[in-house]
Amino acid sequence: MKVSVVGAGSFGSAVADLGTRCNHDVLLWAHDPKVAEAIETTRSNPFYLPSLRFSDRLSVTASLSDIASFSDLVVMAVPSHHYRTVLSQLAEHIHYPIRVVSATKGIENQTLKRMSQVTAESLPDRLECFGAFSGPTFAIELSRGDPTAAVIASRDAHFAEEMQARLSSDTFRLYRSDDVIGVELAGSLKNVIAIAAGVLEGIGLGFNTNAALITRGLHEIRRLGMALGGRPETFAGLAGMGDLVLTCTGSISRNRAVGVELGKGKKLETILTETRLIAEGVKTCKSAHDLAQRHQIEMPIIREMHSLLYEGATAKESIQRLMTRTLKPE
Repeated sequence: MKVSVVGAGSFGSAVADLGTRCNHDVLLWAHDPKVAEAIETTRSNPFYLPSLRFSDRLSVTASLSDIASFSDLVVMAVPSHHYRTVLSQLAEHIHYPIRVVSATKGIENQTLKRMSQVTAESLPDRLECFGAFSGPTFAIELSRGDPTAAVIASRDAHFAEEMQARLSSDTFRLYRSDDVIGVELAGSLKNVIAIAAGVLEGIGLGFNTNAALITRGLHEIRRLGMALGGRPETFAGLAGMGDLVLTCTGSISRNRAVGVELGKGKKLETILTETRLIAEGVKTCKSAHDLAQRHQIEMPIIREMHSLLYEGATAKESIQRLMTRTLKPE
Protein backbone atom coordinates (compact mmCIF):
# COMPACT_ATOMS: atom_id res chain seq x y z
CA MET A 1 0.00 0.00 0.00
CA LYS A 2 1.08 3.57 -0.68
CA VAL A 3 0.35 6.19 1.99
CA SER A 4 0.57 9.97 1.68
CA VAL A 5 1.10 11.77 5.00
CA VAL A 6 0.41 15.51 5.07
CA GLY A 7 2.25 17.22 7.90
CA ALA A 8 5.85 16.65 9.00
CA GLY A 9 5.56 17.70 12.62
CA SER A 10 6.38 15.22 15.34
CA PHE A 11 3.16 13.23 15.08
CA GLY A 12 3.01 13.26 11.28
CA SER A 13 6.58 11.99 11.25
CA ALA A 14 5.72 9.23 13.72
CA VAL A 15 2.69 8.17 11.66
CA ALA A 16 4.80 8.14 8.49
CA ASP A 17 7.34 5.95 10.24
CA LEU A 18 4.55 3.65 11.43
CA GLY A 19 3.47 3.23 7.81
CA THR A 20 6.93 2.14 6.71
CA ARG A 21 7.20 -0.27 9.67
CA CYS A 22 3.97 -1.85 8.43
CA ASN A 23 5.75 -2.39 5.07
CA HIS A 24 4.07 0.42 3.14
CA ASP A 25 5.66 3.03 0.90
CA VAL A 26 5.12 6.48 2.40
CA LEU A 27 5.42 10.00 1.01
CA LEU A 28 5.63 12.66 3.74
CA TRP A 29 4.73 16.28 2.98
CA ALA A 30 6.39 19.16 4.84
CA HIS A 31 5.03 22.69 4.57
CA ASP A 32 8.53 24.11 5.03
CA PRO A 33 10.95 23.10 2.23
CA LYS A 34 13.79 23.35 4.77
CA VAL A 35 12.18 20.59 6.84
CA ALA A 36 11.73 18.44 3.73
CA GLU A 37 15.37 18.99 2.76
CA ALA A 38 16.57 18.13 6.26
CA ILE A 39 14.57 14.89 6.30
CA GLU A 40 15.86 13.91 2.89
CA THR A 41 19.46 14.69 3.82
CA THR A 42 19.63 13.30 7.35
CA ARG A 43 16.87 10.63 7.21
CA SER A 44 15.53 12.14 10.44
CA ASN A 45 13.44 15.14 11.42
CA PRO A 46 15.87 17.37 13.34
CA PHE A 47 13.24 20.08 13.85
CA TYR A 48 10.45 18.02 15.42
CA LEU A 49 11.51 14.41 16.13
CA PRO A 50 15.30 14.17 16.02
CA SER A 51 15.49 10.71 17.63
CA LEU A 52 13.61 9.06 14.74
CA ARG A 53 15.50 7.43 11.86
CA PHE A 54 13.39 7.00 8.73
CA SER A 55 13.28 3.85 6.62
CA ASP A 56 14.28 3.87 2.97
CA ARG A 57 10.60 3.26 2.22
CA LEU A 58 9.88 6.88 3.17
CA SER A 59 10.19 9.75 0.72
CA VAL A 60 9.61 13.42 1.44
CA THR A 61 8.27 16.36 -0.54
CA ALA A 62 7.18 19.97 -0.15
CA SER A 63 4.74 19.65 -3.08
CA LEU A 64 1.06 18.84 -2.55
CA SER A 65 0.89 17.86 -6.21
CA ASP A 66 3.29 15.02 -5.40
CA ILE A 67 1.06 13.93 -2.53
CA ALA A 68 -2.03 13.84 -4.77
CA SER A 69 -0.33 11.71 -7.42
CA PHE A 70 1.37 9.32 -5.00
CA SER A 71 -1.62 7.68 -3.34
CA ASP A 72 -5.39 7.69 -2.91
CA LEU A 73 -4.92 7.29 0.86
CA VAL A 74 -4.06 10.58 2.57
CA VAL A 75 -3.34 10.93 6.29
CA MET A 76 -3.83 14.50 7.45
CA ALA A 77 -1.53 15.40 10.36
CA VAL A 78 -1.55 19.21 10.29
CA PRO A 79 -2.79 21.52 13.07
CA SER A 80 -6.56 22.03 13.08
CA HIS A 81 -6.28 25.75 12.29
CA HIS A 82 -4.37 24.92 9.08
CA TYR A 83 -6.35 21.80 8.13
CA ARG A 84 -8.94 23.44 5.85
CA THR A 85 -6.39 25.57 4.01
CA VAL A 86 -3.97 22.71 3.37
CA LEU A 87 -6.69 20.26 2.34
CA SER A 88 -8.25 22.84 0.00
CA GLN A 89 -4.85 23.39 -1.62
CA LEU A 90 -4.41 19.64 -1.95
CA ALA A 91 -7.89 19.37 -3.51
CA GLU A 92 -6.72 21.47 -6.44
CA HIS A 93 -4.49 18.56 -7.48
CA ILE A 94 -6.98 15.73 -6.86
CA HIS A 95 -8.97 14.44 -9.81
CA TYR A 96 -10.43 11.22 -8.39
CA PRO A 97 -12.04 10.14 -5.09
CA ILE A 98 -9.55 9.70 -2.25
CA ARG A 99 -9.61 8.17 1.20
CA VAL A 100 -8.72 10.49 4.08
CA VAL A 101 -7.62 9.67 7.61
CA SER A 102 -7.43 12.59 10.05
CA ALA A 103 -4.80 12.38 12.76
CA THR A 104 -5.58 15.97 13.76
CA LYS A 105 -7.03 16.63 17.21
CA GLY A 106 -8.85 19.94 17.14
CA ILE A 107 -12.00 21.90 16.31
CA GLU A 108 -12.14 24.92 13.99
CA ASN A 109 -12.56 28.18 15.87
CA GLN A 110 -14.77 30.07 13.43
CA THR A 111 -17.08 27.27 12.29
CA LEU A 112 -16.86 24.97 15.37
CA LYS A 113 -16.58 22.06 12.95
CA ARG A 114 -14.73 18.80 13.41
CA MET A 115 -12.15 17.66 10.86
CA SER A 116 -14.57 15.14 9.35
CA GLN A 117 -16.92 18.02 8.54
CA VAL A 118 -14.09 20.16 7.18
CA THR A 119 -12.93 17.27 5.00
CA ALA A 120 -16.41 16.73 3.56
CA GLU A 121 -16.67 20.43 2.71
CA SER A 122 -13.20 20.60 1.19
CA LEU A 123 -13.66 17.46 -0.94
CA PRO A 124 -17.39 17.51 -1.71
CA ASP A 125 -17.21 15.20 -4.75
CA ARG A 126 -13.77 13.63 -4.25
CA LEU A 127 -14.06 11.99 -0.83
CA GLU A 128 -14.44 8.24 -1.00
CA CYS A 129 -14.35 7.63 2.76
CA PHE A 130 -13.07 9.21 5.98
CA GLY A 131 -11.51 7.91 9.18
CA ALA A 132 -10.50 9.56 12.45
CA PHE A 133 -7.29 8.27 14.06
CA SER A 134 -6.88 8.95 17.79
CA GLY A 135 -5.78 7.54 21.12
CA PRO A 136 -2.93 7.77 23.66
CA THR A 137 -0.02 8.15 21.24
CA PHE A 138 2.92 10.35 22.14
CA ALA A 139 4.92 10.70 18.92
CA ILE A 140 8.32 9.88 20.39
CA GLU A 141 7.08 6.66 22.00
CA LEU A 142 5.17 5.59 18.88
CA SER A 143 8.28 6.18 16.78
CA ARG A 144 10.57 4.09 18.98
CA GLY A 145 8.18 1.14 18.91
CA ASP A 146 6.83 1.20 22.46
CA PRO A 147 3.70 -1.02 22.67
CA THR A 148 0.85 1.38 21.83
CA ALA A 149 -2.88 1.14 21.13
CA ALA A 150 -5.17 3.58 19.30
CA VAL A 151 -8.50 3.65 17.48
CA ILE A 152 -9.60 4.29 13.89
CA ALA A 153 -13.20 5.47 13.55
CA SER A 154 -15.11 5.46 10.28
CA ARG A 155 -18.71 5.11 9.17
CA ASP A 156 -17.38 2.89 6.39
CA ALA A 157 -16.86 -0.45 8.15
CA HIS A 158 -14.75 -1.90 5.33
CA PHE A 159 -12.41 1.10 5.42
CA ALA A 160 -12.02 0.87 9.20
CA GLU A 161 -11.26 -2.85 8.94
CA GLU A 162 -8.72 -2.27 6.16
CA MET A 163 -6.90 0.47 8.09
CA GLN A 164 -6.93 -1.67 11.22
CA ALA A 165 -5.38 -4.60 9.38
CA ARG A 166 -2.82 -2.60 7.42
CA LEU A 167 -1.58 -0.31 10.19
CA SER A 168 -1.41 -2.76 13.09
CA SER A 169 1.87 -4.44 13.98
CA ASP A 170 3.51 -6.35 16.80
CA THR A 171 4.05 -3.05 18.66
CA PHE A 172 0.98 -1.08 17.52
CA ARG A 173 -2.56 -2.33 18.10
CA LEU A 174 -5.35 -0.49 16.30
CA TYR A 175 -8.99 -0.88 17.35
CA ARG A 176 -11.91 0.15 15.13
CA SER A 177 -15.09 2.12 15.80
CA ASP A 178 -17.92 3.73 13.87
CA ASP A 179 -18.29 6.63 16.32
CA VAL A 180 -16.47 9.33 14.35
CA ILE A 181 -18.06 12.16 16.33
CA GLY A 182 -17.09 10.71 19.70
CA VAL A 183 -13.53 9.90 18.70
CA GLU A 184 -12.94 13.36 17.20
CA LEU A 185 -14.42 15.24 20.16
CA ALA A 186 -12.63 13.13 22.77
CA GLY A 187 -9.28 13.63 21.04
CA SER A 188 -9.82 17.37 20.76
CA LEU A 189 -11.32 18.28 24.14
CA LYS A 190 -8.82 16.31 26.23
CA ASN A 191 -6.14 18.79 25.21
CA VAL A 192 -7.92 21.59 27.07
CA ILE A 193 -8.17 19.49 30.23
CA ALA A 194 -4.45 18.69 29.86
CA ILE A 195 -3.60 22.40 29.94
CA ALA A 196 -5.57 22.61 33.19
CA ALA A 197 -3.59 19.64 34.57
CA GLY A 198 -0.37 21.49 33.80
CA VAL A 199 -1.66 24.59 35.55
CA LEU A 200 -2.18 22.53 38.71
CA GLU A 201 1.43 21.43 38.66
CA GLY A 202 2.65 24.92 37.87
CA ILE A 203 1.06 26.34 41.01
CA GLY A 204 2.29 23.45 43.13
CA LEU A 205 -0.83 21.31 43.64
CA GLY A 206 -0.64 17.54 43.94
CA PHE A 207 -2.14 14.21 42.96
CA ASN A 208 -5.49 14.64 44.74
CA THR A 209 -6.30 17.72 42.70
CA ASN A 210 -5.10 16.21 39.45
CA ALA A 211 -7.18 13.06 39.93
CA ALA A 212 -10.27 15.17 40.56
CA LEU A 213 -9.53 17.27 37.48
CA ILE A 214 -9.13 14.25 35.19
CA THR A 215 -12.33 12.65 36.49
CA ARG A 216 -14.45 15.78 36.20
CA GLY A 217 -12.78 16.70 32.94
CA LEU A 218 -13.85 13.40 31.44
CA HIS A 219 -17.38 14.11 32.67
CA GLU A 220 -17.39 17.42 30.80
CA ILE A 221 -16.01 15.86 27.62
CA ARG A 222 -18.62 13.12 27.73
CA ARG A 223 -21.50 15.53 28.33
CA LEU A 224 -20.66 17.70 25.34
CA GLY A 225 -19.69 14.73 23.20
CA MET A 226 -22.98 12.93 23.81
CA ALA A 227 -24.96 16.12 23.17
CA LEU A 228 -23.29 16.32 19.75
CA GLY A 229 -23.94 12.67 18.88
CA GLY A 230 -21.03 10.72 20.38
CA ARG A 231 -21.57 7.49 22.29
CA PRO A 232 -20.74 7.12 26.01
CA GLU A 233 -18.54 4.03 25.55
CA THR A 234 -16.22 5.99 23.27
CA PHE A 235 -15.34 8.38 26.08
CA ALA A 236 -14.46 5.44 28.34
CA GLY A 237 -12.11 4.01 25.70
CA LEU A 238 -8.74 4.77 24.14
CA ALA A 239 -9.79 8.02 22.44
CA GLY A 240 -11.44 9.25 25.64
CA MET A 241 -10.10 8.13 29.01
CA GLY A 242 -6.91 6.66 27.51
CA ASP A 243 -5.79 9.81 25.74
CA LEU A 244 -6.98 12.06 28.57
CA VAL A 245 -4.91 10.23 31.19
CA LEU A 246 -1.84 10.25 28.94
CA THR A 247 -2.04 13.93 28.11
CA CYS A 248 -2.84 15.04 31.65
CA THR A 249 -0.07 13.03 33.33
CA GLY A 250 2.67 12.60 30.72
CA SER A 251 5.61 14.92 31.28
CA ILE A 252 6.19 15.30 27.52
CA SER A 253 2.64 16.48 26.78
CA ARG A 254 2.76 19.80 24.91
CA ASN A 255 -0.60 20.95 26.25
CA ARG A 256 0.31 20.06 29.81
CA ALA A 257 3.64 21.89 29.40
CA VAL A 258 1.80 25.06 28.37
CA GLY A 259 -0.35 24.75 31.48
CA VAL A 260 2.69 24.34 33.74
CA GLU A 261 4.13 27.62 32.50
CA LEU A 262 0.76 29.35 32.87
CA GLY A 263 0.56 28.10 36.43
CA LYS A 264 3.97 29.60 37.12
CA GLY A 265 2.67 32.97 35.98
CA LYS A 266 4.10 33.18 32.48
CA LYS A 267 1.99 34.91 29.81
CA LEU A 268 0.43 32.77 27.08
CA GLU A 269 1.96 34.85 24.28
CA THR A 270 5.43 34.34 25.73
CA ILE A 271 4.93 30.59 26.11
CA LEU A 272 3.78 30.15 22.52
CA THR A 273 6.66 32.14 21.05
CA GLU A 274 9.24 30.01 22.87
CA THR A 275 8.48 26.77 21.01
CA ARG A 276 7.92 25.47 17.48
CA LEU A 277 5.53 22.82 18.76
CA ILE A 278 1.76 23.29 18.57
CA ALA A 279 -0.42 22.86 21.66
CA GLU A 280 -3.83 22.24 20.07
CA GLY A 281 -5.69 22.79 23.34
CA VAL A 282 -5.01 26.54 23.28
CA LYS A 283 -7.15 27.12 20.19
CA THR A 284 -9.54 24.24 20.90
CA CYS A 285 -10.43 25.89 24.22
CA LYS A 286 -12.17 28.68 22.28
CA SER A 287 -14.17 26.18 20.23
CA ALA A 288 -15.08 24.08 23.26
CA HIS A 289 -16.24 27.15 25.16
CA ASP A 290 -18.38 28.31 22.24
CA LEU A 291 -19.85 24.83 21.67
CA ALA A 292 -20.78 24.57 25.34
CA GLN A 293 -22.57 27.90 25.17
CA ARG A 294 -24.30 27.05 21.88
CA HIS A 295 -25.65 23.77 23.25
CA GLN A 296 -26.17 25.02 26.82
CA ILE A 297 -23.84 22.40 28.31
CA GLU A 298 -22.30 23.21 31.69
CA MET A 299 -18.51 22.80 31.41
CA PRO A 300 -16.92 24.63 34.36
CA ILE A 301 -13.34 23.45 33.73
CA ILE A 302 -13.51 24.52 30.08
CA ARG A 303 -15.07 27.83 31.13
CA GLU A 304 -12.30 28.54 33.64
CA MET A 305 -9.58 27.58 31.16
CA HIS A 306 -11.13 30.04 28.70
CA SER A 307 -11.03 32.70 31.41
CA LEU A 308 -7.39 31.92 32.13
CA LEU A 309 -6.26 31.78 28.49
CA TYR A 310 -8.29 34.62 27.02
CA GLU A 311 -9.92 36.76 29.71
CA GLY A 312 -7.02 37.65 32.01
CA ALA A 313 -7.98 35.45 34.97
CA THR A 314 -5.28 34.00 37.20
CA ALA A 315 -4.86 30.30 37.91
CA LYS A 316 -5.69 30.69 41.60
CA GLU A 317 -8.86 32.65 40.79
CA SER A 318 -10.03 29.93 38.40
CA ILE A 319 -9.40 27.13 40.91
CA GLN A 320 -11.18 29.07 43.66
CA ARG A 321 -14.26 29.47 41.45
CA LEU A 322 -14.25 25.74 40.64
CA MET A 323 -14.01 24.75 44.30
CA THR A 324 -16.77 27.10 45.48
CA ARG A 325 -19.41 26.13 42.92
CA THR A 326 -22.81 25.05 44.23
CA LEU A 327 -22.60 21.59 45.82
CA LYS A 328 -24.47 18.87 43.92
CA PRO A 329 -24.72 15.09 43.45
CA GLU A 330 -22.02 13.39 41.39
